[in-house]
Amino acid sequence: MSDPVLRLSGITKAYNHGKPNEVTVLRGIDLEVARGEVVALVAPSGAGKSTLLHIAGLLDTPDAGTVEIGGVDMTGKRDSARTAVRRRDVGFIYQFHHLLPEFTAVENIVLPQLANGIARVAAHTRAMELLDQVGVAPRAAHRPAALSGGEQQRVAFCRALANGPKLLLADEPTGNLDPDTSETVFGTLMELVRSTGLSAVIATHNLELAARMDRQIRLDQGALSI
Repeated sequence: MSDPVLRLSGITKAYNHGKPNEVTVLRGIDLEVARGEVVALVAPSGAGKSTLLHIAGLLDTPDAGTVEIGGVDMTGKRDSARTAVRRRDVGFIYQFHHLLPEFTAVENIVLPQLANGIARVAAHTRAMELLDQVGVAPRAAHRPAALSGGEQQRVAFCRALANGPKLLLADEPTGNLDPDTSETVFGTLMELVRSTGLSAVIATHNLELAARMDRQIRLDQGALSI
């Protein structure tokens, strides 16, 4: 059996160490995500799901435990090595799209590719292919302010997939949308994930959306359960 795309082992995380208001957010988290598997992370607000996703995506470091991506243990790696793996192998989607307002939709997808060493022409071609796949290609030349909320989030999906990551981490990706738009946008996300064979961890409050993923895990009081 091949290594999982993501393996978390014994992950703990606390804030305000040694102070009266010290808070332990994660308590010995173990999680494996297989290649092509889509996992729903269900958690109440403040349970630590964003912290868990940030650690999984190498944006934060745990107090203890190990993070492996693609079979590579990232424990103790230099910031430059973590940045390289994050840029190449991990895609992030947030509740708010975080598109750069001064750039067009297509430019927002080209930029992370340029940062990863892709030639501009190839990056533009890739960006337009992704926009076409999510039905936003006719809006490629528009800046985020001229796009609807659903269009903005679909552009954010494309940006997250621009560099062909192994792992997608999404934090309430439809949480800022109305129910009808949420349904449409989530369907688009799942089509993208399935068509590319990505592994994904998608945090959501929506139990109906969670039920459409391969399995559900729950984070509560710092621990995971099925």
